[in-house]
Amino acid sequence: MPLPTADQTWPPTDARVQTAMADWDAWFSADPDRLEQRYEGRGYRGIDRPAQYATGVRGRLARWFWGAPTTAGQKRTKLHVPLAGDIARTSSELLFSEPPKLSSESQTTQDRLDEIVEKGLHPTLLEAGELGAALGGVYLRIVWDETVADRPWIAPVAADCAVPEFRYGRLAAVTFWTLLDSGDPSDRRVWRHLEKHERGVIYHGLYEGGTGSLGRAVPLEDHPATAPLAAMVDAEGGIETGAPDHLTAAYIPNVRPARAWRHIPSASYWGQSDYQGIEGILDALDETYSSWMRDVRQGKGRILVANALLDAAGPGQGATWDEDREVYAGLNMLPRAGDPNPISAVQFEIRVQEHRDTCAELVEQAVRQAGYSASTFGESGDGAAVTATEIRARERRSMATRARKALYWRPAVADIVAALLAVEAGPLFGVAGLDPTPPDVEFQDSISEGPVELATTAELMRRAEAASTETLVRMLHPDWDDDQVDAEVEEIQGESGRGVADPFATGAEGEGVPHAGLPSAGGGPRAEGP
Repeated sequence: MPLPTADQTWPPTDARVQTAMADWDAWFSADPDRLEQRYEGRGYRGIDRPAQYATGVRGRLARWFWGAPTTAGQKRTKLHVPLAGDIARTSSELLFSEPPKLSSESQTTQDRLDEIVEKGLHPTLLEAGELGAALGGVYLRIVWDETVADRPWIAPVAADCAVPEFRYGRLAAVTFWTLLDSGDPSDRRVWRHLEKHERGVIYHGLYEGGTGSLGRAVPLEDHPATAPLAAMVDAEGGIETGAPDHLTAAYIPNVRPARAWRHIPSASYWGQSDYQGIEGILDALDETYSSWMRDVRQGKGRILVANALLDAAGPGQGATWDEDREVYAGLNMLPRAGDPNPISAVQFEIRVQEHRDTCAELVEQAVRQAGYSASTFGESGDGAAVTATEIRARERRSMATRARKALYWRPAVADIVAALLAVEAGPLFGVAGLDPTPPDVEFQDSISEGPVELATTAELMRRAEAASTETLVRMLHPDWDDDQVDAEVEEIQGESGRGVADPFATGAEGEGVPHAGLPSAGGGPRAEGP
């Protein structure tokens, strides 16, 4: 179906979904100003409570830490611990620390797949992995611009910039929208570029509206960013992709189901953010860390001195204390019982251990609820070297979450790469020899064994006669190509004496088996085999 033709609310997404995604985006941004703006004056989970408008302790306890406004005239002392960003980055690195391996039976297609990975797919997936973990899902779309590159490429799109259409959990179509700069700060109009992907066609439209409304459709020529598309689209604003069987966009949910949106029809197939349910813990972590720093500020050593020890700076200028001065004029008085010390030191306690333990507990709970092991986010143990097996055991929860997310990424990456190949093989680019069949996608292990572990495994497999020399070489050198593997196998067989007569063979093994034979009883010539 083409793009909208009448004004409507934009984005047409349930308000609860928009609010949640805006909150997650604020945590992901690690910007204290945005966090304060999102939570100021709001109750738990954005629901207004009567208590939050009360004064005194009752009103403050009903608010988020980031929702409590800073007192006028005072400097903001709230500090933010960017744990949310660390969670999203770690999620992406667990999946894509190594580029995925794309495989095809066609050599021409395989060469193109290798080129796609080498020329930008890997960083694209790393970026998309972060966005998906933070916002509950991410989109991959195919774009092309002949002024930038002679081939199309894959680009990520954040979930809060898309309006999907699902059918039984599968993405059928999606509309991406982009805010365009008018170039005039005084211009109150909001320009939006809508790009709808359906099978075989991409629709483009330009709209002039307001902050929460789409507005009216205007010609693409009315804005410099969309003017080049005007000569490419048909009467309905569409561009044929040349791949009628492929959707040039894919949606990858972070994890499903999204527990908070299960009963919202328009969002029931969306993914769940790693932050869903731990926003309060992240807020408490910032409050605890800010309290720790407040103890540091208040715990600075201070001294109180008598007025007689201050140096007057003149009428109306006050008095000062010189801490480096060594000699003062004697006071013509004797100390009396109960008189205060003319110089007193003040040192408040800094509750380091209490704050550290509380922060550590909050971090552990946050990452655990997000689906990860605490050891994934910090140093643990005594720093001694550990094996890959020990790391996997220690980070079992993180590895399980990685495997779960990979189940959603594998088919989506295969589909979008197949669509890219189909577009390149179509009439728009006319690349010959490409097979648009979805390739096999293999995620590389983010934890690799060391040489000692690999050698031990290879030795045990060799003893058990459970693997050939070629299999062992490929296991020890997974980055080698076929020529390197074949050369290494030949070298190993040559050095190990393969093909040389076996001194323990008797000749009874049959023809083709080299053997040295055994001497006869009388010490005569070597006995021949039957």
